[in-house]
Amino acid sequence: MKLVECVPNFSEGRDKEKIDSIIGEIRNTSGVWLLDVDPGADTNRTVVTFVGSPEGVEEAAFRAIKKASEVLDMREQKGAHPRMGATDVCPFVPVRDVTMEECVEIANKVGARVAEELKIPIYLYEEAAKEEKRQNLANIRKGEYEGFSEKIKDPEWKPDYGESVFNEKSGATVIGAREFLIAYNVNLNTKDRSLANKIAKTIRESGYPKKDKDGKVIRDEDGNAVRVPGKFKATKAIGWYVDEYGTAQISINLTNYKIAPPHLVFDEICKQAEEMGLRVTGSELVGLIPRQAMIETGKYYLKKQGKSMGASEKEIIHCAVKSLGLNDVSIFNPDDKIIEYRISKETDRLIDLSIKDFTEDLSSDSPAPGGGSVAAIAGSLSASLIAMVGNLTFGKKKYKDCWEEAEKISEEAQLLKQEFLDLCDEDTEAFNQLMKAFKMKKDTEEQKKKKSEAIQVATKKATEVPLTVMRKTLKAIELSEKIARIGNVNAISDAGVACEMAYASARAAALNVKINLSSIEDEKFCKEAEKEQGQILKDIERLRDEVRVIVNDKL
Repeated sequence: MKLVECVPNFSEGRDKEKIDSIIGEIRNTSGVWLLDVDPGADTNRTVVTFVGSPEGVEEAAFRAIKKASEVLDMREQKGAHPRMGATDVCPFVPVRDVTMEECVEIANKVGARVAEELKIPIYLYEEAAKEEKRQNLANIRKGEYEGFSEKIKDPEWKPDYGESVFNEKSGATVIGAREFLIAYNVNLNTKDRSLANKIAKTIRESGYPKKDKDGKVIRDEDGNAVRVPGKFKATKAIGWYVDEYGTAQISINLTNYKIAPPHLVFDEICKQAEEMGLRVTGSELVGLIPRQAMIETGKYYLKKQGKSMGASEKEIIHCAVKSLGLNDVSIFNPDDKIIEYRISKETDRLIDLSIKDFTEDLSSDSPAPGGGSVAAIAGSLSASLIAMVGNLTFGKKKYKDCWEEAEKISEEAQLLKQEFLDLCDEDTEAFNQLMKAFKMKKDTEEQKKKKSEAIQVATKKATEVPLTVMRKTLKAIELSEKIARIGNVNAISDAGVACEMAYASARAAALNVKINLSSIEDEKFCKEAEKEQGQILKDIERLRDEVRVIVNDKL
């Protein structure tokens, strides 16, 4: 599922009734999950975090902005935090299988709609900005609400969407697209804020002012301080003392974890702390973190330990948590802190059921889950066994020449396992959508036409999911053949079982493709699907026979 995060900031942090009315619009939008609401009385500002499909997030953002324009009045608003509108800022963030370009498109769609329907001036920032000076939020917000009635008249500050007319009640709103921001603190074994700040200056992108031998700041010919750049781009940091913990912290904002990943920043801080006679006691994550960031962290430390990076996701995440010391000041629960895991808690997914509960659902009189989901589960079991054999090969002296290949196979199999698990739920959802189409009204000719079209679209989707399962099984059986050739001979039977499960998955998925094709009117689609399905089965049978020979020769 494609996932987009949205973090709108509303200029109200005290009136619970108003706040609830705004977030109610998000809660009541299908396809999104509300993850966090953080009101601040002193700042008179509420930061909301929700995620969902691109379409769902787009709609929820508009509804929330609309409600804020109805219940909030900027003429009466006072607060410590800089602000320029009832909805001050609304960024869209790519989380999973979504590009930054797609988030920019969402920002433009929402911006255009808000300006058109609500008459609120819209400015685009960060990746969505149409000119360099508008990339920085602070530049746009300068002058704040009180100064915008004049600022908006300046041709240089003409809104990206809407007229150059100040909206006294709602102000103006900044909408944009940016990378996921990770708020991350590293703890030191000292109360000395200045020591924490000294390290912060060296790691943040902005660095620190360069000084001469007498300690005076060196300036250029224009009088500006010459700065020594920090070690990490896309990083903001400051040192402070936290009375609650009784320790100094380096408070960090990683504005693009793909450029400055947490593990590299953490290791650099550890290095500098040791040089200063300090120790890092652990770290703390504020808010949520993408699953991929934690996986990269775990793999980084597993590699340093000489362990296989083809380990299970659970083991990788555990390594990341322990290596960063994320339990230092509070318990780090991956299910609450990793954004994708948090979403899983909010949804009823088949793959989160126990085997007993899944089989109970499967054996009921409900047609879903059914054979399509079972086919995907069989594929996940195949991939799991392949990863297991690879991990039982890596690190064993007898197979040293094969470690690199075995590790690569295990990593590929772990990814494949997750793809099969996702397809298990996708198959059931596709069936449910088909049933929904069948229940549409058909009282009028227009309704009959819409129902027929909806059934055809849903049936194609119900065909594409098992066809995708078949494609994945071909990859699985190829990996089973590779690991059977080089893998630990003591686990050769497991490589064989992996092959048989992939074959069973393919045959089972093919039956689901066949039964759906009989109801599809698009002849071209049917011919292409039948051709691809036949070729996959032919290739799978050939590879199955090859693996059987390899396995039987080694048994």
